[in-house]
Amino acid sequence: MQTILGANGAIGTELARELTHYTSSIRLVSRNPKSVNPTDQLFPADLTDRAQIMKAVEGSKVVYITIGFEYSAKVWQQKWPTFMRNTIDACVTNNARLVFFDNIYMYDRDYLSNITEQTPVRPTSKKGEVRAKIAQMILDEVAAGRLNAVIARAADFFSPKNSVLVEMVYKNLAKGKKANLFANANKLHNYTYSVDAAKGTAMLGNTPDAYGQVWHLPTSRVHLTGKQWVELIAQEMNVKPRYSVLPKWMMSLAGLFVPVIGEFKEMVYQYDRDYLFNSEKFEQQFGYHPATPEEMVSQLVAKEGIWANI
Repeated sequence: MQTILGANGAIGTELARELTHYTSSIRLVSRNPKSVNPTDQLFPADLTDRAQIMKAVEGSKVVYITIGFEYSAKVWQQKWPTFMRNTIDACVTNNARLVFFDNIYMYDRDYLSNITEQTPVRPTSKKGEVRAKIAQMILDEVAAGRLNAVIARAADFFSPKNSVLVEMVYKNLAKGKKANLFANANKLHNYTYSVDAAKGTAMLGNTPDAYGQVWHLPTSRVHLTGKQWVELIAQEMNVKPRYSVLPKWMMSLAGLFVPVIGEFKEMVYQYDRDYLFNSEKFEQQFGYHPATPEEMVSQLVAKEGIWANI
């Protein structure tokens, strides 16, 4: 049994599809799980409850964490450490391997021009501090020999759900509005395609030798600026590449009306400098070629059903 905690999100859904290449026993766990594959086992659970996590993990060989709590520093501080402690304990109790789908918020902002697995961990945001803490919880258990785990990290991802490029660029252009970019339109920024992220996570989860390490998930090395991303998406949509840039000082004001923008302000440093995510370790180990920006955009825009509810 391979279990996804936080199924049906952007990554969890894609991951469920990919796991069918390795097993026919897939358990989807969330408050209201929905089948992705015909043989999926649905397991409704409140993942803030320790007893329910224990029950959800029972009988699992591999457990994947793809859950996403509300984008709030306060919520993250309250929920992430407790959830991670409970999940680690459940995996240890059930002798299950753990795969954590992680982001890069914990890395030092001064080293974003070439982000590798060796980039210094020095969080400079509240959310980054939480991510550093929960990742270290896993690494400590691995070092102590109590847990077999792998951390799979992605850059900002490009996906129909919860993606900055989709929410701020595609959806605005589709409504005849200007796309919105953060801080600086002329800085390079690469994105992990959700399909590549899911494939990579499934591969790591089913490769015993990959455990005990941090891996960057496959991400194209074709680097575009924010302006170039808008131009690429607009070209695929056959619309004009109109955009505006939201400076950091304005995000405080906007946050009064749109709370998620206020929450995002502490992360805007990722857009005022070049942000180049390096997945060379994964690509070389697995011989993997991630989708190019052109392939990512054309594939997602072509899936009309995904965009029906913009």
